Amino acid sequence: MSDRPSTIVDFKASGEAAYQQIFDRSPLISSISAQLDDLLVAYDYFPPGTTPNIISKQHGLGIFIDLPAPVTTERWIDGKLRREIVKRGDTVVIPADTWHYAEWNRGGGAIVVGLEPQAILDTLNLTLDRDSLELIPHFATTDPTIDRIGISLKHALEHPGCLSRLYAESMLDALTMHLLQHYSVQNYALPTYDGGLAPAQLERVVEYIDTYLSRDLSLHELAQLVQLSPHYFSQLFKQSTGFSPHQYILRCRIDRGKQLLRQGGLSIAGVAKMVGFVDQSHFHRHFKRLEGITPKAFVSQV
Repeated sequence: MSDRPSTIVDFKASGEAAYQQIFDRSPLISSISAQLDDLLVAYDYFPPGTTPNIISKQHGLGIFIDLPAPVTTERWIDGKLRREIVKRGDTVVIPADTWHYAEWNRGGGAIVVGLEPQAILDTLNLTLDRDSLELIPHFATTDPTIDRIGISLKHALEHPGCLSRLYAESMLDALTMHLLQHYSVQNYALPTYDGGLAPAQLERVVEYIDTYLSRDLSLHELAQLVQLSPHYFSQLFKQSTGFSPHQYILRCRIDRGKQLLRQGGLSIAGVAKMVGFVDQSHFHRHFKRLEGITPKAFVSQV
């Protein structure tokens, strides 16, 4: 270990305070307010600087999505020191309980992700009936899949309400599956299933979504309805409906919102709340994206 100051952080226990232990400030935007126990997501701009020696209780990813120019970085991971050039689209993977520090010469923006180890083990157990995982530390590595996930997470952070529990769990599942396949000692191969959900299974899930549409639904609770792992549930649900669970629920909420707007008697803000959107702005954004017009314009046509 270097002679730098050292700190141990636990994002699940301390939230944004753990981030402040490392960088002496809060991130520009983060998922802390969403109260997602197993996933921390933060976006920040990092001027040239250094970190202390860090060991985190969570698996950590740094996803460099906003680098105007390559950055020269001296990075130390688990006793190995490397001077590297970090480019836009690169990812660094730091397993939980692994010492790490970095020093860099140029500013840029990055997504920082903290994954709760037990959540990954639970997913592994449900998906492959395995109960152990050893991630491999990675210095800056170009990874288009993680880069796309990072960009999606930044977009969700920038639009309050988008980082719902279902969306966050979907991102956690996607990251977990990718890490299992490409960043673990075991190098797990994931089987695939075709044919979608059985008609009775699909009917049960659709009825449940319709009944509890206004709630912040969980991917895990939907998967449990048909006794599948979240990963395979998502895969089969999309085969059956053509949409991911998150996309399907958004469309259901917009359809329910249109029904209520046609009936009249409620404000647009009231309809937004009744169908599960955080606020009128959240409803407006998704309504216009899916319908091509605003809720107000839709009401004027009724």
